[in-house]
Amino acid sequence: MDWSDSPEQAAFRQEVREFIQKELPERYRAGDDGGEGFEGGWQADRKSDDPVRRDTAMQWADALSKKGWIAPAWPKEYGGAGLSTIEQFIYNQEMAEVAAPMPGGMGVSMLGPTVIVHGTEEQKAEHLSKILSGEVAWAQGYSEPGAGSDLASLQTRAVRDGDEYVLNGQKIWTSGGHNADWLFALVRTDPEAPKHRGISFVVMDIKSPGLTLRPLINMGWKHHFNETFFEDVRVPVKNRIGEENRGWYVGMTLLDFERSGIAGAISYKRGIEEIKKFLATDEGKRFKRADWNSVRLEMADRAIETQILFNFAFRIVSIQNRGLVPNYEASVNKMYGAELHQRLSRTNTKAWGLYGNVWDPKSKHAPMKAEHVQDYVGSVPHTIFSGSNEIQRNVIATRGLGLPRG
Repeated sequence: MDWSDSPEQAAFRQEVREFIQKELPERYRAGDDGGEGFEGGWQADRKSDDPVRRDTAMQWADALSKKGWIAPAWPKEYGGAGLSTIEQFIYNQEMAEVAAPMPGGMGVSMLGPTVIVHGTEEQKAEHLSKILSGEVAWAQGYSEPGAGSDLASLQTRAVRDGDEYVLNGQKIWTSGGHNADWLFALVRTDPEAPKHRGISFVVMDIKSPGLTLRPLINMGWKHHFNETFFEDVRVPVKNRIGEENRGWYVGMTLLDFERSGIAGAISYKRGIEEIKKFLATDEGKRFKRADWNSVRLEMADRAIETQILFNFAFRIVSIQNRGLVPNYEASVNKMYGAELHQRLSRTNTKAWGLYGNVWDPKSKHAPMKAEHVQDYVGSVPHTIFSGSNEIQRNVIATRGLGLPRG
């Protein structure tokens, strides 16, 4: 692995830095509600009742859109930037360094690539430009109460009635659905077919009659995701992407996105630096626990582990940059990153002693606006979602170490 930029890569990195310096709105420079969270992030800003928040969100989206950087990996003919894997890595790294919000979300990463590969010309014209302009945000309807890791067991039914499908069923963990405009979903159109077949991929307005979103509040009192109910929801057949009963394969479509997870590594590293700076202030010293040495070495361990994750990210992108597909390496990266997040949040919370129990960010007794106790609680599902760590260990064992299946 070569950690240094080539002259071309260094020039691109400088271009990204200069763009951020010139275009990133002040609201997002401060990291105030401008990050990746659904509650206070860009996606919420664009639908806010506050005109300043709305204007700020669209100002940032417009600046990115002019560069094609809302969808860095999309081909240029569809409005993307057509960046190489290493250019995407540099772009993501520089944006993560300043915690700049990334408009587009699942519309860019999942729905867009699906439409580009499998959509009709009419579907491309209808949906792609609205993703790139920030006009429409998307949510995903995949998981169900009985179909999470075993997604192909999904039971939401879509029965054809002339030129429409009639949907009945339930989805769960609909992240950001309350801030979305449209939903893409996998539904069962042939209940007699084997479970990976008989599934179709459809898109719909999230305000469709019969579609109900109910908030799911996590144990940190945050509203990130929802459960979605379909009661005789009518979706035009023209809203199906790809062939009927081939939705499983359509839904697995992805472009050549950079998937190193560099944003997570940068975020953890930045968090450690912020604690160090805060502890050096008079206010920080007030919160610093008396037996500081009991956590000092722990924090040093976390800093080292964050650098390890950073290098795992470089490993992934170096594999992709050679035209190869990371296999067990991606599982190592995901597993290590999820467990590191949990260790890091525990250590950060311990740094404040009993002050680490204060939940209210407005309390005078809450160090750093209580962000670490919130992060501690929020880190619990990280070893479960996007493929549980048990699944990742199986992948590492069989594909990486060559061990037999048990």
